[in-house]
Amino acid sequence: MEFRDDELHRFEAEGAAPLPRAETEGHADHDGARIWYASYGRGRPVILLHGGLGNSGNWGHQVPALIDAGYQVVVIDSRGHGRSTRDERPYSYELMASDVLAVMDRLKIGKAAIAGWSDGACTGMILGRTHPERVSGVFFFACNMDPSGTREFVPTPVIERCFSRHTKDYAALSATPDKFDAFVGAVGLMQRTEPNYAIPDLADIHVPVAIVHSEHDEFIRREHADHLVRHIAGAELILLSGVSHFAPLQRPAQFNASLLGFLARI
Repeated sequence: MEFRDDELHRFEAEGAAPLPRAETEGHADHDGARIWYASYGRGRPVILLHGGLGNSGNWGHQVPALIDAGYQVVVIDSRGHGRSTRDERPYSYELMASDVLAVMDRLKIGKAAIAGWSDGACTGMILGRTHPERVSGVFFFACNMDPSGTREFVPTPVIERCFSRHTKDYAALSATPDKFDAFVGAVGLMQRTEPNYAIPDLADIHVPVAIVHSEHDEFIRREHADHLVRHIAGAELILLSGVSHFAPLQRPAQFNASLLGFLARI
């Protein structure tokens, strides 16, 4: 029977499926932060970048599927998230993109596909534009590239359950477990003010891109997904039915099939 957690009851209580044992795990010291990473399997590299306030454990349903499909899978905790630290500078997607390059250098990965979720998608898209020689493709799930792409925030029980899980995980993983409120504020400021990609910026993206949008996304407008597809050369649109901003947790088989299909095409 296909696993489903549409209302995130299981995620709130238990988190995602546990990550497998890593072949390589450590920290890359980079630009005022210690960035945690782990690598699994062998094959073409795929880097998974989690969403804002989350951590790499949120990819627990995806890592085994990618390993089984013959990929090297790298997960990274964004600076200040999970097991990674940060300095006092404001968050920026460009800074987090530079952290990804530092991990790639540490692991001697010349080029990788990037699958990003929410904030991680934005980080991946920025890398695709600024360092196309390092990026074989971007699976861009559930994010915006300018402020017009977001919906007005409306709290829902699903969002509250996700936030509850993030609160627990931060307390368990972070080197600064008592600073969750400040962390939320700093990430929120970045999300409200970045990114700001105009149409010429989108036209400057020349790596393979899939814009992936869920039918019930609570944060991102469908019209914005269409906008990105129109203005990024060769971009494809993938629509996920019946799920929301949390599709990798809600219906992993559906999400994984779309991700593996994209990777097979690039």
